[in-house]
Amino acid sequence: MHLPDDCLTVIFHGLDSPTDRESFGLTCRRWLGIHDFNRRSLKFLCSLDFFTPFSLSKEGPDVDTLQLHKLLRRFQHLESLCLSGCKELNDAGLTRLLNYGSDLQKLNLDLCLKLTDYGLSLVASGCPLLTSISLYRCPGITDLGLKTLANACFLLEYVNLSYCMEISDNGLKSLSHSCRQLKGVDISHCEGITGVGFNGCSNTLAYIEAECCMLKPDGVTGMVSGGGLEYLNVSCLSWSPLGDPLAGIGSSSSIKILNFRMCRSVSDSSIAAIAKGCPLLEEWNLALCHEVSILGWQAVGLYCKNLKTLHVNRCRNLCNGSLQALREGCNSLSTLYLSDCIRLSPAAVELFKFHRAENRKRRKKFLPVIVLLICGVWYHGATATGDSPSDIHQLFVHRASPRQPAFAESPRPLVKNPRPAEQKQAPGRLGFFDFLLQLWRRL
Repeated sequence: MHLPDDCLTVIFHGLDSPTDRESFGLTCRRWLGIHDFNRRSLKFLCSLDFFTPFSLSKEGPDVDTLQLHKLLRRFQHLESLCLSGCKELNDAGLTRLLNYGSDLQKLNLDLCLKLTDYGLSLVASGCPLLTSISLYRCPGITDLGLKTLANACFLLEYVNLSYCMEISDNGLKSLSHSCRQLKGVDISHCEGITGVGFNGCSNTLAYIEAECCMLKPDGVTGMVSGGGLEYLNVSCLSWSPLGDPLAGIGSSSSIKILNFRMCRSVSDSSIAAIAKGCPLLEEWNLALCHEVSILGWQAVGLYCKNLKTLHVNRCRNLCNGSLQALREGCNSLSTLYLSDCIRLSPAAVELFKFHRAENRKRRKKFLPVIVLLICGVWYHGATATGDSPSDIHQLFVHRASPRQPAFAESPRPLVKNPRPAEQKQAPGRLGFFDFLLQLWRRL
């Protein structure tokens, strides 16, 4: 039976497994042609999913100009192309995109060390439908190439410019003004960017990564000028002679996630301005923010009513009074990362945990799960306050890794030396916290 190409195409698209699709193409030349015509993504063996300091010197297969030309001529309707890690690929290798890049929407050029502005101009001319491009560690890309790309690919939504040392606010200005559908930008470790290039950005811009940047006050104001920013990472903020530049974030009422990790110069005034001006804030990483004192923590407790996750690891000025302010405010708080805070007493921590259980009992309302990391060790415990699952207030403690990611998912509950459910604890060997729990149950 001779099936027409349209029927074979429907069959091909019904195959979910990549292995099955490859097998489809190996059946015969006709089926191989259908496979090639309908292939939408291509990723090479040299592509690297995760980069480490060893990736730059890693020996492995690479893609040269001739190989890429042959593949682009074979797969002429690609929508996603990943060339990350192709360190030997130069500008000439991208010339085929002028003929076969009209359908391309996603392009990854991470670690293409020989790529220059000319190669980026070829991408701009051949890929008008491009919505996402990653240029991580492309040292040959400058403001000129970024401007050419932005003027031609105005549908861009996601752009990764991290470690592009030649990019400045001028190139960023061209990107934010030309691409009015921009949703996410990564400018981490771009030392020439202060943030002022974001002034007048579109309200679609919701995600900015700006780790280890030299931001200025007017630059931070520019980041939030669009009015739609929801996620901002300014961790490891470089010191500025102009002082703390972060107070301007308080003018953004749409912010939901902030990462201030290792922003050692952030002041109480900035914390208070952000706490007042960002009512939708749900997660805030303030780990290693040593200049935040009790005034800043009081502002967090007073104004951050929707805050669910808070990181305060290794904050030198977090004291018992600061924890009390968080305890009495932040009613929605469900996860608190707390470790190596030298001014906190064990009694204050226990009181914090016990106070939430009391609030639940008084308000007859379910309180969220609280996660505490204390002194680098996670413990596990649970207190039952009723018969149904909805009446259970749990306290999970976990063992944390030495370098906890800023916004990783909550660690999986672990039990140190767990006891079987049927085994009862021997009398007279209750810990202090267990004693408080039993006493509270009897009230």
